[in-house]
Amino acid sequence: MKISPQTQLIHAPRLAPQYVSTIQPPLFRASTIIFENTNALFNRHWTDQYDYSYGTHGTPTTFTLGDNIARIEGGKYCLLAPSGLSAINLVNSCFLSHGDEVWVADNIYGPNMEHLLNLKNRYGIQVKVYNPLDVDSFTPSSKTKLLWLEAAGSVTLEFPNLIGLVKKAKAQNILTAIDNTWGAGIAFNAFNFGAEHLSIDISVHALTKYPSGGGDILMGSVVTNNLELHHKLFRTHAIQGISISGDDAAQIQRSLSSMQLRYEHQSQSALKLLNWLKKQQHFTQVLHPADQDSAGHKYWKEVCPNAHSAGLVSVIFDEKYTLNDIRQFCDALTLFKIGFSWGGPVSLVMLYRLKDIRTLATAHLKTGILVRFCIGLEHPEDLIHDIEKALLTLDS
Repeated sequence: MKISPQTQLIHAPRLAPQYVSTIQPPLFRASTIIFENTNALFNRHWTDQYDYSYGTHGTPTTFTLGDNIARIEGGKYCLLAPSGLSAINLVNSCFLSHGDEVWVADNIYGPNMEHLLNLKNRYGIQVKVYNPLDVDSFTPSSKTKLLWLEAAGSVTLEFPNLIGLVKKAKAQNILTAIDNTWGAGIAFNAFNFGAEHLSIDISVHALTKYPSGGGDILMGSVVTNNLELHHKLFRTHAIQGISISGDDAAQIQRSLSSMQLRYEHQSQSALKLLNWLKKQQHFTQVLHPADQDSAGHKYWKEVCPNAHSAGLVSVIFDEKYTLNDIRQFCDALTLFKIGFSWGGPVSLVMLYRLKDIRTLATAHLKTGILVRFCIGLEHPEDLIHDIEKALLTLDS
């Protein structure tokens, strides 16, 4: 049968061999997946390790990235989502129902709290807040289904009593989930930490940060080493139509080889910045888990044996400086750009009023405006000089 040129363009009579050995894996873009025959169609099941049935379920590109993220985090199974917040919402939607109780740290990632409060208002989910430094403040009930952890808090950077909290939750069969974006699977292994080799049930990671590394890709992951939990999460993932772009997955896959190098470099730069910031009279408090004066330092040492820490440092300005003064300081920075997120090549700065982001009393924190510095890949001396010049605006 003679085939028209138009049909030949769609059903190419000749294809180059599709598998060659390359440094980066091939990129697959797909919504429709072609089945070889009806046996392949009907003999597949959504619980197959690699269910190639539709683009939302996965392609070799997305499964490869998921496998690598799971390996980095120390887990076995990974699902990918369009953002870190989407990954968090997947966990909440999967495991919380009407009347259930969820406990969150007072230094929780703000959008997670917003999502949980939305679930409270719409579906009757009970949201309880605990002090991440005080295990006794976590008082679960028979209705408690989920404990959210964050190590360290993304703004005030307290490292929680992770060992004590997880042991208490496990004693009462409460599911544990951690926002592990700060640790990135490098600072500690969420599935094997502490002298007793404890494990958190679910690790959520904003791949937007360190895995991407470029400040240009949004993505999140949900990792577990429990197949039953993974299947529950996968069903919710599928029902909600959660999917990611193959192009975005390939971009992050390309960045993974340098992630630990970037993480360690930014961590070391943050420590240099920390030591300089502590000598400046404009700040009443400098916050970083590796600093012995910071809340949660002892818990950080227990869980992070290699002394790794993310490239984040927060400062609290002296109360004599007004919000307008500190806005002027931020505007005067040139290398630090004003923006959310971290883990990219460009250093960022963001300011917060503590009373707007905390629920419980914070005796361990000074009062005043907080500014968080997110360290990029610039030379740390240049970043110090940038802050030094901007501080002059407060003395004029």
